[in-house]
Amino acid sequence: MWHIIINSALPIAVAGLKYTIPITIISFSLGLIIAVLTALVRISKKRSIFFMLIKWIVKFYVWLFRSTPLLVQLFIVYFGLPYLIIPAVAPTGIELGPLVSGILTFSLNTGAYCSETVRSAILSIPNGQWEAAYSIGMTKTQVLRRIIFPQASRVSLPPLFNSFISLVKDTSLAASITIVEMFEVSQQIAAENYQPLVMYSLVAAFYAIICTFLSTLQRYLEKRVSRYVVTI
Repeated sequence: MWHIIINSALPIAVAGLKYTIPITIISFSLGLIIAVLTALVRISKKRSIFFMLIKWIVKFYVWLFRSTPLLVQLFIVYFGLPYLIIPAVAPTGIELGPLVSGILTFSLNTGAYCSETVRSAILSIPNGQWEAAYSIGMTKTQVLRRIIFPQASRVSLPPLFNSFISLVKDTSLAASITIVEMFEVSQQIAAENYQPLVMYSLVAAFYAIICTFLSTLQRYLEKRVSRYVVTI
């Protein structure tokens, strides 16, 4: 059994370095950008008709991606969009490669979930800090950059890292749209050596190692950002 584990560990590790980790980092980075923009739109108090329309679209996006399974979203983007014919833009349908489809879906899904985390973190900052900053002449951008975002980052760090760790495990679904990431490689090897228990246990160990590293990094960052917080 040990020779199977030793021979299979390298291909799985290579798949992790080549697909699982890059997909996770890129998708989470894009998802975080989407989350911040979405949260800012949702907490904005603008009342123009155009902005209210954008706000409604953003709310619909968050509701849609939080209310449907990630696997279904992957299938719609990869298998469904080629059948969406738009005469002026995509007369033969929207065809995205498996990697682009995976990153796009993971980013949108992560953005929807993280937007609620970022929104609640920003709203947790007392209104008095906004008013105090405006009273000394700061613009809204300056208030966000210098006062709100640093404090909101500390509040949102644990739930955002939870989303990051969940995304690492969710990337195993990319195997369903033919991306050869760690889980897909373990399936292929299990089909050859007829040792599914060994192979799935091995790939589970790889995911556990990555998630343990991220959990350790989370604790370190939490201590770093809490250095100047006054405790009573």
